[in-house]
Amino acid sequence: MDAFFIPDGDRFLPTDHTRGPWSAEHQHGGPPSALLARAIEQVPTGGLPMLVTRMTVELLRAVPISPLTVRTEVLRPGKKVQLVGASLLSNDVELVRATALRIRTADVTFSFPPPPPPHPLPDAATPFVFPFFRERTGYHRAMEVRIARGTFGTGALTAWMRMLHPLLPDEKPTPLQRVMIAADSGNGLSVALDVSRYTFINPDLTVHLHRHPVGEWVCLDAVTLPEHHGVGLAQSALYDEQGPLGRSLQSLLLEARS
Repeated sequence: MDAFFIPDGDRFLPTDHTRGPWSAEHQHGGPPSALLARAIEQVPTGGLPMLVTRMTVELLRAVPISPLTVRTEVLRPGKKVQLVGASLLSNDVELVRATALRIRTADVTFSFPPPPPPHPLPDAATPFVFPFFRERTGYHRAMEVRIARGTFGTGALTAWMRMLHPLLPDEKPTPLQRVMIAADSGNGLSVALDVSRYTFINPDLTVHLHRHPVGEWVCLDAVTLPEHHGVGLAQSALYDEQGPLGRSLQSLLLEARS
């Protein structure tokens, strides 16, 4: 159980740490996103130094807590820009699809002071646990969360997040995996509607990065914008303890609970 997934041949067995808030049988979107990020990172770059600068995840179906397989392909090879695709499947049914843009890295000299990270930093931020998960064991207990700014339930919140377990046993999570497993929580942090009366499920996640994080902590400065026609948008500015990393966006399907 000391991991989000257990490898089993060419399959991955989700543990209870992947469980999401809407159903005891289905995963939070963060762990599958991180698992696809891992698969994309293992696709060779052709010996070129590359950085994943954009990853878009389409959550096509609810992801069960049951055996999964991963498939990858190079959609666009190149020396400066590459596009890689990955899919998460259950019994040959595609559940999640991801595309990742990779851009070559090179030394470029210039002077530009980046803005500082949000304060307080993790050590001085307030511990927090997502309050709307149905089960005791799940993603909300497998991630450590600390609030830096804001009040939960007001539509805006800045929080630091880090993994309490590796993605796979005895395998150190990569910076990209740390970002992707946290970024899908933007809408959960910046809750704008009463969770006892509404659901706000995101069918997608897009993360743009200009660099990958240093260290375990990823910060989401998150805002949710709901609309009366049943659609919303969650957007997060992403940081580590050194400064900004990029941005994430989630389209939201808003519904009143029956």
